[in-house]
Amino acid sequence: MALYAGGIPIVKNWSDQFHAAFPPAPCVTRYTRASMLALLKRKFSLPLAAACLLVAFMALVWWQGWLLRLQVTAVGTLPADGNHQDVAQLQLHGFGHRDWSHIRATLNGQPAMVNSVWPEPPRVSHLALITVQSPVMPGIANLTVQSRGVLHPRRLSYRIRYTPTFSDGFSDGTPDFLRLHSQEDRNAFRDWFTLIADLLYEHQPLPKGVDDCAGLLRYAYREALVAHNDRWLADAKADGLLDVMPPLPSIRQYHYPQTPLGLGLFRTSVGSFQPADLTSGVYAQFADAHTLMQANTHLISRDIHMARPGDLLFYRQLGQNSPYHSMIVTGPENNSENGRQTVVYHTGPIGKDKGEVRRMEMTDLLQHPDARWRPVPANPNFLGVYRWNILREDD
Repeated sequence: MALYAGGIPIVKNWSDQFHAAFPPAPCVTRYTRASMLALLKRKFSLPLAAACLLVAFMALVWWQGWLLRLQVTAVGTLPADGNHQDVAQLQLHGFGHRDWSHIRATLNGQPAMVNSVWPEPPRVSHLALITVQSPVMPGIANLTVQSRGVLHPRRLSYRIRYTPTFSDGFSDGTPDFLRLHSQEDRNAFRDWFTLIADLLYEHQPLPKGVDDCAGLLRYAYREALVAHNDRWLADAKADGLLDVMPPLPSIRQYHYPQTPLGLGLFRTSVGSFQPADLTSGVYAQFADAHTLMQANTHLISRDIHMARPGDLLFYRQLGQNSPYHSMIVTGPENNSENGRQTVVYHTGPIGKDKGEVRRMEMTDLLQHPDARWRPVPANPNFLGVYRWNILREDD
């Protein structure tokens, strides 16, 4: 902007004159800014870096739980009933992220479940329970708890004593340690029991002892409860049943004959279970069809639609030498889209012939030419759908 005196410009642009008289010093300004930054870096870079490292280290310590203290309270004695039970309570105290995946627990070398429990106020500690499936054989089990903390031991060991139990929750003569308590084990039994029945139909001649309907039940029942390992596969090959191990899990609760009953598998008399039954011979390797129905199974219904794979159909045909007969329900679940339900049974001796294992669709059995074999409520010879006592559900 120009200044005027009497209409004559004195200075064309006063700002230009000012800057000409007092020029800026950009170099000095740049030097001052750089100096200040350098000074700041020299004074605060090391403390800042140290603070960052400390924060990062404390975050790592917190996340890894290195400063947590583990407290374990183990149960000294439990019943050997094959059920899932809590064997120890865990508590974590101190500073850190309470991640229970840091804790490993085993019982006799087998992994145990560590289940977190919501902490109680004032949330100074978190709780967890170690849950394992109890064995059915009494004895001593070794519980091992491992962790990766710094302020607490890395490995703790405890002894759990499993005592004999003689409970019979349903008063049907089957001890509770023999019942399959988990749904996974019950499904595994059904899968193996029906598979073996189908294999006996498809691969004949039959193994020794499978000479009537009860023999078929005993063989499939026993083989469904054993450990399905390489030794079992070799025996199955020798019997001509199969060449390759089926992709099915074995039951985990126990493996026959490793139970307090030993080789005894079938109850031979009606009544609730008593401690003396372990040695009195009440349990044996043999039982006929009538005994299997009365002392080892329970009635489900006389409606065939209630039958599941692995269930049994029982008949009483008074005009025959062996009046009680049985069939095994196989195939998919009733009304399943995967196929039709079937039954597998042994005919028993026919004249001079030893008889054979046969398989029939349920729909054909319902329309059997001989009405005595139709599984319908109107047939007095049909006793109903039965289920093994070991498949009774706890709830």
